Amino acid sequence: MASNQSCLQEGKFSIPIQNLDQQATLELGENDFDYSKRSQWLRAAVLGANDGLVSTAALMLGVGAVKQDIKAMIITGFAGLVAGACSMAIGEFVSVYSQLDIEVAQAKREKKKVDGGGERKEGDEEEEKEGLPNPVQAASASALAFSVGAMVPLIAAAFIKDYRVRVGAVVAAVSLALVVFGCLGSALGRAPVTRAAIRVLFGGWLAMAITYGLTKLIGSSGLQ
Repeated sequence: MASNQSCLQEGKFSIPIQNLDQQATLELGENDFDYSKRSQWLRAAVLGANDGLVSTAALMLGVGAVKQDIKAMIITGFAGLVAGACSMAIGEFVSVYSQLDIEVAQAKREKKKVDGGGERKEGDEEEEKEGLPNPVQAASASALAFSVGAMVPLIAAAFIKDYRVRVGAVVAAVSLALVVFGCLGSALGRAPVTRAAIRVLFGGWLAMAITYGLTKLIGSSGLQ
């Protein structure tokens, strides 16, 4: 009887202990998730969106500083969108492809070492292939994000004829978008949201102010 009671007592406590162990394992797995794995597409997307916002808005404001025509601003912004998206995609593709070549070469060297010492599991090879950088994915994400970001100042200025109101609308729309993209990028990467948003916002303001001021200065100097 005593042995049966002890077995029952062990049975009563074994289930909760197992559940606690499973719960702890799940929590550990969630806490140990490597958010740096998102860096490949996240970095390309966030940088592309920020570049699209800032560079296109700065181009439009720079041209608007010397020529207040709405058509000139829109054409300049559209040209900046196309050129910037292509440039970002090509640059990201070349950069990530170079990284891919390096990692593939390193994987081949490691494979030779393993083959010399024993067999290699297929699961390990599949995990390595999944972990390799994808140049097409990075380039596509960069170009798409740049285009989305560049559309913000274009849409903000497209339907406003008054020059001062148009400039104010572009700056306000770009500022709001910069904060949103900064918060989104930091949230996905589990980084401090407020600090990232402020950093991105002030960087965008500085770029737009420098472009507007220098273009205004050159335009007022009488250059034809």
